[in-house]
Amino acid sequence: MLPVPASSAWHKVPPDQVRRFAELAMEQVPDIAQDILRAMRREFPNLELTTDERGEPKALVATRLALESFVAQLTTDIERPRELPEVFREFGRNQALAGRRLDSLQAIYRLNVRLAWRSLAEIGQQVEIPPPAMYELAESAFEYLDELVSHSLHGYAEVAAGQAGERIRRRRLLVDLLLTEHRTDPTAALAERAAAVDWPLPEEVAVAVLLRPAQQSVTPALGDEVLLDMDGEPPRLVLADPDAPGRVERLYRAMGGWSGAIGPSVPVTRAATSLHWATTGARMIQEGLLPQGHLLRCSEHAEALVLLPAEKLIDDLARRRLARLTETGPEQARRLAETLLAWLETQGGAPEVAARLGVHPQTVRNRLRQIRELWGDDLADPDRRFELELVLRTRRLRGELAGPDA
Repeated sequence: MLPVPASSAWHKVPPDQVRRFAELAMEQVPDIAQDILRAMRREFPNLELTTDERGEPKALVATRLALESFVAQLTTDIERPRELPEVFREFGRNQALAGRRLDSLQAIYRLNVRLAWRSLAEIGQQVEIPPPAMYELAESAFEYLDELVSHSLHGYAEVAAGQAGERIRRRRLLVDLLLTEHRTDPTAALAERAAAVDWPLPEEVAVAVLLRPAQQSVTPALGDEVLLDMDGEPPRLVLADPDAPGRVERLYRAMGGWSGAIGPSVPVTRAATSLHWATTGARMIQEGLLPQGHLLRCSEHAEALVLLPAEKLIDDLARRRLARLTETGPEQARRLAETLLAWLETQGGAPEVAARLGVHPQTVRNRLRQIRELWGDDLADPDRRFELELVLRTRRLRGELAGPDA
């Protein structure tokens, strides 16, 4: 029987009146189901309805079966048809496969419930069922229908989860193809995979490598212009048209507690190049060589990205080009190195170098005199000056020399 309390107004209705209500309702079930189907087609003209082996719309069969089951339980202890939950699950699955939104599915059920109850209420008036009893029956009906709706929602969720998983898989395949180095033009293959996930293939992209703030960190909520691969370690993302106004700024705001490095803008067919620099930048962040705590642009740290990874080469060059500093003490060697670098960068006289270092011009003149004694003609050779500036800039990046604003 329906879950109506035994002490309720419904159970005070005479059995003959209840039986008459059930008989009339059962007689009208086919017409009620047809009315509901017509209303569904009118209100939702794009609704795709599958048919059974007899050619009947399955939605019509499900509505009729649900109404018959409900009415039958008014007078008997009959069990609900075993196929009823599956019928409603299938309807939910079909709506998800047809691409209907969940709120659209719920709107369909609201329409069905409203029309079904209106018909039952009219039958209740015909057999003079007291309003309090009809109110209780309505509550029972809504509870019954909610249970059936839950089966449809479950079926919808099954398909939606599968579709989401398939979409994630296709986006991951696109990311993998984007980030692969290609010997031939991959444009056609990229366009095909991008179309499969409704991602307009851009002319340029920038690739970011992310560093997790914590193992349980929330995935960043990013726009459709971003392809995100959270299954990789470390996670990666591809940003379309990174130089579009405000594009990178919006990405920064969406990152929350995430950090990492975003590579330079490159043609979409050369995304692997952007990935290379992003990977280098992320590694240097972890090693403490670049600022931590946010998503940094590699293009703003080009000097460090180029010089610091070439540590062994730079150190070998430094041993040869700065060997003359060993003729002085450690502290004097540091001062002379800072002065030499300031002179190389400014190409100015003592006043300009002094202003850069924050010391007296006469102090700079004394140091420059020592520098000329140490390096002599090398200071007039453009190649030697470039190598000296290279190794000294590297030492400054490592923190071994003070910067111009120290």
